[in-house]
Parts: sequence; structure tokens; C-alpha cells
Amino acid sequence: MRALLIALCLTVSAAQADPAPKTLRYAFRVAETGFDPAKILDLYSRTVTGHLFEALVTYDYLQRPVQLKPLTAVELPTPNADYTQWTARVQPGIYFQDDPAFGGKKRELTAADYIYSFKRFADPKVASPAWSTVEGSHITGLKAARETAMKAKQDFDYDKPIAGLQLLDRYTLRFQLDKPNPRFLQEIALSDLFGAVAREVIEAAGDQTMARPVGTGPFMLKQWRRGSLIVLEKNPGYRERTYDANPLPDDAEGQALLARFKGRRLPMIDRVEISILAEDQPRWLSFVGGEHDFLERIPEPFVGIAAPNSQLAPNLAQQDMKLHRTLGSEVFLLFFNMEDAIVGGLAPHQVALRRAIGLAMDVEREIRLVRGGQAIQAQGNFPPHTLGYDPTFKSENGDFDPIKAKALLDLYGYVDRNGDGCRDAPDGGPLKLEMSTTPEGIQRQIDDLFNKDMRRIGLCIPFKTAKWPEQLKTARAGKLQMWTVAYSSAQPDAYSAASRLSSTHAGGNNIARFSLPEADRLVEDIAAMPDGPERMAKVAQLRRIGVAYMPYKIKGHRFLLDIERAQLRGYRRPMFIQNWWEYVDIDPAKQTVR
Repeated sequence: MRALLIALCLTVSAAQADPAPKTLRYAFRVAETGFDPAKILDLYSRTVTGHLFEALVTYDYLQRPVQLKPLTAVELPTPNADYTQWTARVQPGIYFQDDPAFGGKKRELTAADYIYSFKRFADPKVASPAWSTVEGSHITGLKAARETAMKAKQDFDYDKPIAGLQLLDRYTLRFQLDKPNPRFLQEIALSDLFGAVAREVIEAAGDQTMARPVGTGPFMLKQWRRGSLIVLEKNPGYRERTYDANPLPDDAEGQALLARFKGRRLPMIDRVEISILAEDQPRWLSFVGGEHDFLERIPEPFVGIAAPNSQLAPNLAQQDMKLHRTLGSEVFLLFFNMEDAIVGGLAPHQVALRRAIGLAMDVEREIRLVRGGQAIQAQGNFPPHTLGYDPTFKSENGDFDPIKAKALLDLYGYVDRNGDGCRDAPDGGPLKLEMSTTPEGIQRQIDDLFNKDMRRIGLCIPFKTAKWPEQLKTARAGKLQMWTVAYSSAQPDAYSAASRLSSTHAGGNNIARFSLPEADRLVEDIAAMPDGPERMAKVAQLRRIGVAYMPYKIKGHRFLLDIERAQLRGYRRPMFIQNWWEYVDIDPAKQTVR
């Protein structure tokens, strides 16, 4: 009996000394592509890298409207008078996660790491899909260094100084820009893309950099089964950093979160487990069955069950769950490949075809039947919560008018010449159209509606199905004719959305590969000008160009409905950043045991 009591006491003591790890469990709806910041652009990979790497600056987690704050920088980087120079000082004493490339020594973050990280975007061999974004920042000499490597067909020279990336001392760097950029800090406030990487690790990893992410962030990659499971654990060497934020005084939710967590050391959880569940039903059932602590975006077919009339269903509310409903700073759209001989181009008959397709799309029906009413129809390119968004703006982009669509097609020679119900090309040959798509259930519903809309006006458009990462790669190479995607805005300024109409961003943010000199000039002006009426007039002019030429049919802006279970607290959908795991807490005692 005595031995049994001793054993029980030891068991209790061990349980008290080694509590269960605080593990956040949820699912992505789309597979990741990898975790090298310079080689990714998709949201799901960036959600992970935003927790592994750290940029110089970030956004306050709670403040709305958003405000920048230092992350690894000592203070917000400072500009010169005309915004062509920005000087940043890195906090001493920040260290990378351990990696064999460091030879068993602690590796401190320095200013040189940011210089190297920005250079990687220009390296032709990296083939960064975010190069157009970096190029648009006009860092002096970076584009020329890239062109030199491309023309000479030689390796990018990382040791050669670049005027736009100046190392002033161990912890201080200066960005020199070709053009004034008052909003440069917004462009680099992305830990998921512009977090520092260590040169030793990148060189040691070779062609495996997507699977060997080593940053200074609060989490580190523990396990990765591509397209199936991603596991991260708390970085044991993460610096002393505590929960602090500045919600406005009248922000009740923000103030409550601050009162609850202020001063807590970050991150507050130990582990994150992410499953990849592309189909809506398995993702929903996994959540309601207790396998997941958080549901990131209720699947559209289940919105009526989970959140009827945009309120949390009573059976879920009784379990102390919480619904978050946020109008996202994003757009979902159909893009046309502007380099395609049929749907691309600027000739009147090509513009007419794109506009007819846009006019024939019943977006309101899609929102109602497929998206559970959780979206608003878009009128232009600029998302909510950004400077270019005008809720009063109305345009043809938001019209549903199949009669006008038919008239446009008739006028420009798209007629059915053989009576098969499918219109032919103006030259009399077959009209070879193709819509790319993905195999998810919701996408099949959207495709079915699109097919009915197109058949209504005599357009026969077959679908080509492939998985999302494959379609994205092909789209960026300019080899898809049409595809529907969504964009989340990278910054509160208008520039991110404006760049979708800039030829310098073709294949990157400008996935349609639209090219028009007038649009290019407007985007350049918008980037360089200070805020004010003159700049807003150029934003409005660019918005009208997007509607007139229609390289994109901007369909809508979604309400994002997330649910947290009782064991998860602290979540608030972030704006313009991907990282939030370090700001939430988990109560393991309330989790369902698997």
C-alpha cells in the first residue's frame, strides 16, 4: 500500500511538473507550397512563415485602424526629408533558431541579414514570385544587380555592395530608394516575406530551402508532411517579448483582450498542428467533432448551420464558442491572361469579350447560393480597409446584364455560325476558351453557376482541373487563360491593389499580366506621392481603367467568419499581417482528447 501511495504521489508530481503542452489545432483549406520567404506568395505558406521569421516592423495586433510598430527594429525606421532614405537599427541580442549551419553556436541577427534577405528576391535563380513587389519598392541598384546576373548568365553576387542596401554598422542598415516612397515601411512590414534569413542556412540547404526555414520568430518548424500536416513548436530561444498593444479607447473587444493578456510573455502556446483539409465537409466535421480548436473561415456550405443570420448557432454558443465576423481586406476575382491571343489584348473585340463575360456573371447569385450571403459585391479593384476603397463607387464591374453581354458579342462578331449553341470567333474559327479550376466542393458549385451564366449568352467554356498549387504556378508563368483567385491586401495603402494593374508586377501581383503605359504611370505616381486629394484622384483614375479594360472581373469582398472554441482565447483576425499564433492562449483542460 505504501509503495502504491508513493507511486501515485510521483505520478501527480510529474504531471504538475510537466503540464500538457498548449497546442493549437486547426486546418488549412488549401495546401502550402513551402517555407522559404523568397520563394512563396500564397497565403497559406505565408501564414506559416509569418510565425517563423520576423521583419523589422509589424502592425499592432489590436489597433484599428492599423498602426505600425517596431518588431526587430529598436524603433520605427526613420526617413529623410523626401522619403528616399530609410534608416533602421536592429535590436542587439536577437538570435536565430538553432541550426547545424551555425556550428553549435548562437547566431545573432544583424543588419547584414536583412540586406542578404532582400538581395535574394533579386537573384534570378531564386525566381521569387514576390520580385515584382520588391522591384516596386525601387531599392537603388537592386534591379540592376538582377539584370547583370541574368545577362551574364552567372550567379548573383551577394558580396557586391548595392547602393540601396547600405550596411552602416553591425546593427544599422539604410535603404536608399530611386524614388520617394512615403509608405515604404508598409511595404516591408511583412514578416512572412521580409523576415530575415541567415545566409549560412540558405547555402547549406541548397535546393531544400522550402523545407528548412530558420528565422528569429516565436515558432520553429518541427514536422512537415507536404500537403498533409504542418507542426510548429515554440522557439525555446525566443527573446523576452511580452503582450502589448494599443487598441483605441472605444474598442471594447480590443481593450478586453489587452486587459486579459497584457504583460504575458510571447508566445503563450507551445505547439501548433495544422492539417490540410481541402474539402469543406471534412474540415467542418473535424471542428465540430472536437479535433480542432479553431475554424478559420466557416466553409460556405455550412454558414447557415454555424452562423444563421450572421449569429453563432445556439448549440455552438452553448459550448462557449465565439464567432468572429470580419469584412476582409481582400477581393475574389476572375482574371484573364492578357497575353492570351483570345481573351487577352487591348483590341476592341478582345475588350468586348472580357466585358461580356463579366456582365454575364451573376455574382449576387453566387454570393447568395454558394457563399451563404457572406460577401458584398465588388465595384472596383481596391479592397475594404484600404485607402483606395470607396463604398459609394458604382461601376459596370458590379453589373449583371446578360442582354448587354449578348449585344457586345454580337456587335464584335462573336456569333454562332453552325447552330451548335456555341459562339465562334470573329474570324469564323472556333472560339477556344478554357477556364482553369480546382477540385474543391465549393469551387465545383461556383463553376456550375459560371457555366450556366456563360451558356446563357452562348459561350461554351470547358474547365481544366488541377490542384491549387499547380494552378498557381502555371498562372504565374502566364499559361492559364482564365482562373478565379482571391487576394488579401498586403497593406492599408492603395498601392498593393494598384500594382495589379502595373506591368512591372506581371506574373506576380499582376497575375493577369496587364500592360498599359497610362496605368504604369499612374501606379508609379501613386507609389511616390504623399497622401492627399491629388493622389486620390490618380487612384480613382486607375480604378476606372481597371473597369474599362477588365483584365479582372472583380467579383466581391468576403466576410470572414471564424470560430474559436472555449479552450482558445485571444484571437482577433489580423489586418495586413499573417501572424497571430503568439497572441493567443490555449487551456488544455478544455480540449477534446484525441
